[in-house]
Amino acid sequence: MKRRTFLTATTASLAATQLAGPDYASASPSGSTAGHYEVVARFWGAMPTGVTVSRRGRVFVNFPRWGDDVPFTVAELRGGKPVAYPDAEVNRQDASDLAGHFQSVQSVVVDPADRLWILDTGSPGFAGSSYGGPKLVAVDLRTDRIVWKILFPPEVVPANGYPNDVRFDLRRGAEGMAFITDSGGSNGIIVVDLAMGRSWRRLTGHSSALPDKQFLPVIEGQPFMVRPAGGEPTYYETGSDGIALSADGTRLYYYPLSSRRLHSVSTDALADPDATDAEVAATVEDLGFKPMADGLESDDKGRLYGGDLEHNAIWRRSPNGTYRTLAQGRELLWVDTLSVASDRHLYAIANQLNRLSPFHEGKDLRRKPYLLVRLPIDAGPVRLV
Repeated sequence: MKRRTFLTATTASLAATQLAGPDYASASPSGSTAGHYEVVARFWGAMPTGVTVSRRGRVFVNFPRWGDDVPFTVAELRGGKPVAYPDAEVNRQDASDLAGHFQSVQSVVVDPADRLWILDTGSPGFAGSSYGGPKLVAVDLRTDRIVWKILFPPEVVPANGYPNDVRFDLRRGAEGMAFITDSGGSNGIIVVDLAMGRSWRRLTGHSSALPDKQFLPVIEGQPFMVRPAGGEPTYYETGSDGIALSADGTRLYYYPLSSRRLHSVSTDALADPDATDAEVAATVEDLGFKPMADGLESDDKGRLYGGDLEHNAIWRRSPNGTYRTLAQGRELLWVDTLSVASDRHLYAIANQLNRLSPFHEGKDLRRKPYLLVRLPIDAGPVRLV
């Protein structure tokens, strides 16, 4: 099943199977721990996908509009509960003003200058996007006001594209550059010159960005496949997803969600708007095995972090290519976005995505709450500024 077909089915199923909960989220007041991680917040409403933390410890999350009741798609945690950020109005879904409102946000990231960047897919319900919907928006955390907005043209984010996650190198160009994975359409990497507001695609359709053929992971003891009600199971196929920058900014790490392979590419090649596709592809390196993972993160010691979706765990990869399990537990079900914070903790969202109805013959098996967890690490975030 193609990604867009699957995602449309997801939306329809979610809309028909809303789950009830007492609050949108609540924090763990005692800082309770389970295994090697601490539960920071529990979410009782919509399913979150992204998390990021500012230098002063402000925590931001996002809730894409996939079919759950989503009153706001970007939030700040205040007193353990999510509050619409920067305000309720800009979070109001408005098809008549795509550029002026957040339509369906997939990722939030605080950059090295401590600004919050919001990556809007522009595709509520995975129904496809139009110009003005897919965008990258910056909020000044000192004033809590939007200060930057970059719209992606259709040749960069086509109607079936899906901007997934983003990383920043503010040393490049006049104001810095952003690198974004596109999990929809033909898959690939999007590069953005922040000063110019110009964007372009790289590695579109490249094998390193595409899902592995007949990829068949095992999650919660059963083969993970798309299982429509009354239909035949098909392979879950999602391409370029996780993304992270090396500590020195020379390499961009990425991988397809439906894969156990890790790749990197030269950021110099990506950032050159005049480089040919062949020249960029020539810098791609296959870094070998990695667990099936969704989000990806890096620290200032050159290490990578991800979730092991098949074993309810969080791993760390050292520069020499060795892996170590940092945390594992039944609650760590589908670790999505990860974020290294200034408090020298790794934050992660666990959202039970594998229990969505398209994977279980139309039955939504998610059991709230969804979790935001954190664990201590001996490193800080990558800051290329």
